[in-house]
Amino acid sequence: MPVPGAIARAEESMAADTYDMGVVGGGPAGYVAGVRVAQSGGRCAVIERDALGGTCLNWGCIPSKSLIASAALLRNIRNAADYGIEVRGEVRADLAALIERKDKIVEGLVNGIGGLLKAHKVDHLAGEAVIEGPGQIRVRLKAGGEAEVRAANVLIATGSRPAQIPAFPIDGKHIISSDQAVRLKELPRRLLIVGAGVIGCEFGCLYRELGAEVTMVELLDRALPLGDADVSKLIERELRKQKIKLLTGKKIVRVERRGEEMAAQVEGADALTADLVLVSIGRTMNTDKLGLEKIGVKLSPRGEVLVDAGMRTSVPGVFAAGDVIGGMMLAHVASAEAIVAAENAMGGDVAMDYRGIPAGIFTHPEVGTAGLTEEQARKEGRGVRVGRFQMRVLGKAQAERAIAGEVKVIADASTDEILGVHVVGEHAADLIHEAAVAIRHGLKASQLGAVVHSHPTLSEAIMEAVHDVHGEAIHIPPRKER
Repeated sequence: MPVPGAIARAEESMAADTYDMGVVGGGPAGYVAGVRVAQSGGRCAVIERDALGGTCLNWGCIPSKSLIASAALLRNIRNAADYGIEVRGEVRADLAALIERKDKIVEGLVNGIGGLLKAHKVDHLAGEAVIEGPGQIRVRLKAGGEAEVRAANVLIATGSRPAQIPAFPIDGKHIISSDQAVRLKELPRRLLIVGAGVIGCEFGCLYRELGAEVTMVELLDRALPLGDADVSKLIERELRKQKIKLLTGKKIVRVERRGEEMAAQVEGADALTADLVLVSIGRTMNTDKLGLEKIGVKLSPRGEVLVDAGMRTSVPGVFAAGDVIGGMMLAHVASAEAIVAAENAMGGDVAMDYRGIPAGIFTHPEVGTAGLTEEQARKEGRGVRVGRFQMRVLGKAQAERAIAGEVKVIADASTDEILGVHVVGEHAADLIHEAAVAIRHGLKASQLGAVVHSHPTLSEAIMEAVHDVHGEAIHIPPRKER
């Protein structure tokens, strides 16, 4: 429902000319843009057809991480003996309770965004938006009726949704997307995941920990195929340790129901059977039904809204940010892009800087990445030096039983500039941020290596890996050849 008084304020605003910005979409791009416009002294309306917070808060980042946190606690309790702690009796997951906990977390955060918009005097209209012309948005309100929002600028922040193809007809019961994967009422005995990218690997680890038999099938030749190859090797090893069956370089031709089970026909291999199929093969941009063709906003062949570095579309006064423009489809990237769009709409002249943006993958163990992969760096024609350090060498890792994984640092062989850092291990998604700062500001490996890191911490692995770029890591035996 809209924030109380939102419709009335919208009518007042229209009477007093226009908003400074009308935002279509209330996710990590949309609501952030609304707040930044308000902080800049402007007036903004945010239009959202569903719950505030978008995919990330309602069906993606937060729900999955809530469930993953529960699974991690379950794992630690089961492994309590490794810490010298005796646990008696049965320890099991209550999926209904896990989902209830997740729902409460999401509800609280959604309400928090609503309160944030209200505090900044940003109008929230709950309904379906159609852009009828430059600065003219028609809203079909959830509460009934319609409203017209006029704005000097418009931000398209409608996000994305799970991709669907005919071979995998998602019905929400037998074949599901990631949206339904955070709302399961019963744990499947056998789960088949189509796609071993970020989302597939996260759900594979989650539901395996909760007790499901998990099989993952990836069309490309490795898990996490868009990341660094060494990260893929490490994660594949950890998946095997968890008894997750991974098939790479395999194509599933179709999935169909056979009696009480689902059967997946794999090209050149035997059929796979499961109780539930999770399709995780990418996302589709929400650019349909917005009326973009009416105002001439240019799209890519994949449906992405085309923008410049200032988040401006092909139409003056119309901006776009977040998943709807493709690229790095991450919530924090969406928010950063939205801030650029909002500041430019308010008279600024800023550009989005994608250098060193971090990304976290919440598998077990986690993955944190920033900058280029080794393959990308070499493809650019750069000579590279690589430093590595295994987590198991750290005293803190031994103390916390967090010995899986390593840090990999990629530096330019000529300039010593840090090009990329990839962390596999406990808390990797948090650890990666010092690498993000280093890459963003063009630090050299020798400069980051000169920063004294506290002992005992997991972050020492980054320091040691940076030292290893030059063969100077203290806790690595000398190598005969580098």
